[in-house]
Amino acid sequence: MDKKRVADIVNFLKSLKINSDKFDQILDKNNLEKLRIINEALTHSSMKKEINHEKLEFFGDAVLRLSASEFIENNFQEMNVGKRSELRAQIVSDEWLAKFGKKIHLEQVIIVGPKALGDTFSKDTIIAEITEALIGAFYKCFSSLKEINLWLDQYWLKDSKIILDAPHKFNAKSKLQEWCQSKYINLPIYKIIETSKTHGDQKRFYCELFIEGKLYATSYGQSHKKAEKIAASKAIEAIMKLNIN
Repeated sequence: MDKKRVADIVNFLKSLKINSDKFDQILDKNNLEKLRIINEALTHSSMKKEINHEKLEFFGDAVLRLSASEFIENNFQEMNVGKRSELRAQIVSDEWLAKFGKKIHLEQVIIVGPKALGDTFSKDTIIAEITEALIGAFYKCFSSLKEINLWLDQYWLKDSKIILDAPHKFNAKSKLQEWCQSKYINLPIYKIIETSKTHGDQKRFYCELFIEGKLYATSYGQSHKKAEKIAASKAIEAIMKLNIN
């Protein structure tokens, strides 16, 4: 790494404001061993380099789930296992990782290949992948979850409150299924039509949601899962407005 790259990484790390003696050691520009690990996490595989983010992303996936489990254990001790699983799924999702990556301005230090750089539709996916790789890199540097949780818990605490206050918006399909089961009626049927072949098109998939043969909601999404999630959320909102108890 040249001096400019080292300085860019150090400045980015400082902006994270992680209050830890171990973390402060990484901020030493002479600690090239640890800075190389961080740089590896920030180098997307689209660069076609042998050393890239993929291994650290794989590692970060496990670290992220374990850190999230510890966060939930420490902050929601009365929550049952089912609810814990639902909450964890939200705070380790690709969607959450992409939003978090943008919040910490990860784009400013990511190294991506020219093709990926020009693919605006893949932007969120790349940010989510690099965010997860960065989490893996931090664990490699610290050999501890403590610093990971010092960093992420403050964001998870805020986002968990939002998620728990409006669960139907974040876990709509499960909530809709539970409602159908409580009414002893058939589960929702999602019909998906691919309307575009363009990767990342926000209206690539069209979804119709039926309950007992009745059309409850329609939606579009850039993936079939996204389209189904939006349709389920709309259906729940419609049910709430109609006050169908």
